[in-house]
Amino acid sequence: MPAGGAVKTALVIGGGIAGASAAYFLSGLGVQVTVIDAGVHAASAVPSALINPVRGQSGGVDARATDGMALTWALLQTLTAAGFDIPYGQTGVLRPIPDDKARARFERNLPPTLAHRWLGRDGLPTPLPPAWAHALWLPEGGWVDGAAFTRALLAASGARVIRGRVTAWTAHSAQLQEAAVDALPDVHTVLHCGGSVGSGWAGEARTHRMGSLLTLDRAATAVPLSFGAYLAPAAAGGVLGATYETPVQRWPTPELPLASLGWLLGKGDGLADLSGVGVTGRWTGSRLSGLQNGQDERGVWHLSGLGSKGFLLGPLLARELAGRVTGSLA
Repeated sequence: MPAGGAVKTALVIGGGIAGASAAYFLSGLGVQVTVIDAGVHAASAVPSALINPVRGQSGGVDARATDGMALTWALLQTLTAAGFDIPYGQTGVLRPIPDDKARARFERNLPPTLAHRWLGRDGLPTPLPPAWAHALWLPEGGWVDGAAFTRALLAASGARVIRGRVTAWTAHSAQLQEAAVDALPDVHTVLHCGGSVGSGWAGEARTHRMGSLLTLDRAATAVPLSFGAYLAPAAAGGVLGATYETPVQRWPTPELPLASLGWLLGKGDGLADLSGVGVTGRWTGSRLSGLQNGQDERGVWHLSGLGSKGFLLGPLLARELAGRVTGSLA
């Protein structure tokens, strides 16, 4: 713990949305930050991630969703005003609903504080196939280029970045598989923000869930659509994606099986007319589930396991955690 006016130092493990956000907010509180990042945080590098407060096919809404969404948009505005190039669109999100039963589930979960409307066919911002019985409009949602947002946060933090794989950590140090140990600074505290890949390298017993995304030569819809899979605009063209594979307890090597490709394309066809839309590439990666947010018994701080809520809640939780970490160093 630093004495008097000594500079406070922190080591952040992982440079995805959680780690980059933590570095940004810690630096803003006067902490000197070093980030160790292997550069393979796939879940944070998606070309178009949804900022979507209503999750899944049951319409669950996290208690912090509205606050998290507001902070994410505020950060994007601040960073773009500072000159960072971050493609994003606060366009709203349209959630097609298949039947009355599903709509009832969504309605039970929608808090009155969340801006939303049920739309008829004549009021849709983008066409829907006739099979969809209802449509929920979330005007405050949208999409963001995850890789660009994460890079901007990390650059704006001014943190020193060391490229390497961390295989173990304590409250004041980290063990790297690559890079010289003497390249690491003396630190007062450690924040572990590693995602699915980093957790796998460290041998943690965590839950991983694979997902895939296809990049498209043009946006299939004017605004993001989401139910089971999602279609969204992107900086170049559009995307079709989903997280659907069975959860596993060890990090899997990313792959896109043929059956998964067919399933994903079928879901996309169910959301919009994909005729004439070309597939230009794919992204496959895994998300870490099971939120860890706080300090463990060894004194290590954690922010990981955000799952699919990384861009919705990651910055908000990182800001709060940065305040707690800084307070512990006073």
